[in-house]
Amino acid sequence: MSASKTLTLLFVLLLAACAPTPRQAASPFSELKIDFTHNSGASGKFYMPEIMGSGAALFDYDNDGDLDALLVQSVGKTVLFNNDGAGTFKPTSAIQFEGYGMGAATADIDNDGDTDVLITAFDGNALFINNGNGTFTETPSEIKLPNMWSSSAAFFDYDRDGWLDLVILNYVDYSYAINKPCQAPTGETDYCTPRAYRSLPSHLFHNEKGRFVEVPAFRSAAGPALGVVALDANSDGWLDLFVANDSAANHLWINNHNGTFSEQALKYGVAYSDDGLAKAGMGVALGDYDNDGDDDLIVLNLMREGATLFQNNGATGFTDVSARTGILSLTSQFTGFGVGWIDIDRDGRLDLLLANGAVTRREDQRNSPNPFLERNLLLKNTGEKFEDTKAFELPGVSRGAAFGDIDNDGDIDVLINVNNAPARLLRNEGPKKDWLSVEGPELAKVEVKTRGGQRQTKTIRTASSYLSANERRANFVLNGEIEEVTITPFNGQPRKLAAKKNAIIK
Repeated sequence: MSASKTLTLLFVLLLAACAPTPRQAASPFSELKIDFTHNSGASGKFYMPEIMGSGAALFDYDNDGDLDALLVQSVGKTVLFNNDGAGTFKPTSAIQFEGYGMGAATADIDNDGDTDVLITAFDGNALFINNGNGTFTETPSEIKLPNMWSSSAAFFDYDRDGWLDLVILNYVDYSYAINKPCQAPTGETDYCTPRAYRSLPSHLFHNEKGRFVEVPAFRSAAGPALGVVALDANSDGWLDLFVANDSAANHLWINNHNGTFSEQALKYGVAYSDDGLAKAGMGVALGDYDNDGDDDLIVLNLMREGATLFQNNGATGFTDVSARTGILSLTSQFTGFGVGWIDIDRDGRLDLLLANGAVTRREDQRNSPNPFLERNLLLKNTGEKFEDTKAFELPGVSRGAAFGDIDNDGDIDVLINVNNAPARLLRNEGPKKDWLSVEGPELAKVEVKTRGGQRQTKTIRTASSYLSANERRANFVLNGEIEEVTITPFNGQPRKLAAKKNAIIK
């Protein structure tokens, strides 16, 4: 090779070395330590519960002003962690549960000012009543549902009597004894889909001053149910229920005002995606992504299906805008479970965080000992479309995700339960702006008016995501001085709150 060619080659190599390479976007989160590792009890026999994972909850169990953390375990002990307010979460023995746990739901079921906890399970649910002194008492109840594989749950006042009632979702009629052999497209042994088993009905319980009594509201229709949110879908002042079914049409239970419900998902446009397919509904969340005053609905699905974003049209129903907003293409290579609306860049538009992990072998990981790994997604809302920020690099098999402000700095942090791996507690380090948080009862509406006439309205909703429970607060980014804050409990009278910026008020 001539000297000139050698110099030319060296110059090209030098340019290549100096050229910028594509890099992972800087994450807006730092990770805090929380001493919990999920154990599915995977046996090599591909028992179906092993791949479903468990949920999480963020709530203030000891009323000290800091959100504590609950992580549901499959094999072993579910753990409640105390938040010391300085970034340390210490395990407690306040809740004793060692069933094959699935999900968590939180609420003040006896109206005493303390948050109680329901844990759903593959082998029997458990209800823990908060004693108000940092301890809980497990209460025998009809909610155990023998021979039922329960998944998510939600507390909501369906009859407007001032007491939070309870819906428990159930998945499929499954036991280890009837486990079926299923295969991946490559011919290898794999986990079955829910279509291999009979679906189960959900159960509704009426709260009779702290005691739950079952009512047969949903016995007419079964579904492999995983995600649930309460909402007033038809704007009639009564709470309805959206239920995401796995590989079956979703359900929207419209409240008939007499203790019964009518299933009307098809009428309101949320039974199927706009191509008429019943997808594998898992995690769900409500949030006003388009800032038009009503909550829109995101439903997470399997890889190759893509998530479904239903835009709220008011009392007339919903429209699938997944393709138009970019949600469909951004999520098509992932299987989504935990999900939450979170304004990560504090620009006044709700972004999306999706906790992902496969349920059947990924072909691109065929030779891996854990062929279910996927990265999580943080999708930025630009106003017209969503964009992948590529903020997450570490892959895992993420399942339940709970959202709340663990350090009381006005932005939303995230707790993720990861299948057969350590949990992830993500502290939000995004831009700092003036803020206001309002703590109140479940499904209360909060309106904040700032100088200049800007109004923001949000609903306090703990039941959301996948098998998980969020904080009992509504969080606002402020673009001016506060003029007025109003909270309206569901079926209650509005009242004004004295408020100042950068504070949590009740």
